[in-house]
Amino acid sequence: MAGKEVIAEHGSFTAKDYHDPPPAPLVDAVELRKWSFYRALIAEFIATLLFLYIGVLTVIGYKSQTAASPDPCAGVGILGIAWAFGGMIFVLVYCTAGISGGHINPAVTFGLFLARKVSLIRAVTYMVAQCLGAICGVGLVKAFQKTYYNQNGGGANELADGYSTGVGLGAEIIGTFVLVYTVFSATDPKRKARDSHVPVLAPLPIGFAVFMVHLATIPITGTGINPARSLGAAVIYNQSKAWDDQWIFWVGPFIGAAIAAFHHQFILRAGAVKALSSFRSNP
Repeated sequence: MAGKEVIAEHGSFTAKDYHDPPPAPLVDAVELRKWSFYRALIAEFIATLLFLYIGVLTVIGYKSQTAASPDPCAGVGILGIAWAFGGMIFVLVYCTAGISGGHINPAVTFGLFLARKVSLIRAVTYMVAQCLGAICGVGLVKAFQKTYYNQNGGGANELADGYSTGVGLGAEIIGTFVLVYTVFSATDPKRKARDSHVPVLAPLPIGFAVFMVHLATIPITGTGINPARSLGAAVIYNQSKAWDDQWIFWVGPFIGAAIAAFHHQFILRAGAVKALSSFRSNP
C-alpha cells in the first residue's frame, strides 16, 4: 500500500501521503519530562507577549494620534490596526510553528485539542502560557506609555455602543471560526498530496485570516477571536466595562473553534476519505 501510486486530477501522489499522524493521547505525562515541551511553552509565551505588545501599541498609537489631530485620516486607521494584528500573526506563526505549532491563541489550541492534535496537558499549559504572555505584553505597553495607555482605553476589547450582546457574541463566533478553519486547512497534512498544485505557506493564510476578521469586527467588539488577547488587555486596563464583556471573548471564540474543528474533521475530511476510497477502487 505504501508504494502504490494514485493518479489525481492534478499530478500524482502516493497513498502513504494520506496517512494522518496518530491522534494525540488525552493525557500524555511523558511530555512533562521532555525539554521540547518546555521549549514550546516558552515559545508560546514569548510569541503571545510580542503579539499583544505590537497589537495593543498600534491601537494606543492610533487613538492618541486621532485624539490630537482634527484630521480624520490621522494615524494608521482600522486598516493599519488590522495589518498590525494580522502581520504579527504571520511573523510569529512563521517563527514558532516548528517549535510549538504556533498557536498563540487559546481558541486555536482548544480547536486542535478537540481534533486530537494535542494532548490535554499540552492544551492547558499552552493556554496558561498564552494568557501570561498576553498579560506581560500589555503590561509592557502600559509601562512604556502609561499616560497614552490610560487615556485611550488600554486596547481592551469591549462591545461597542449600539450593538447587542448577541451581535457581539456572533461576531466572535464567526470570526474565530474563520481563523481556526484556516488553521486546520493550512496545516492539513493531506494538502501536500491532494492539493500539490496549490503551494501554501501556512503562516500566510493564517495571518490573512486574522487581518480580514479584524477589518470586519473591530467596529463591533474591537476584535477578540483570541481569549488571551482579551484577558491580557482586561487585566492590565482593569476597568469594569472590559470585565463585564469579558465572557463574550471566551465563550464566542471557544464555540467558533469547536465548530471549525467539527467542520474540518467530520465534514471536509470525511469527504477526502470518500474520495480516497474511490481512487483506490479504480483499477
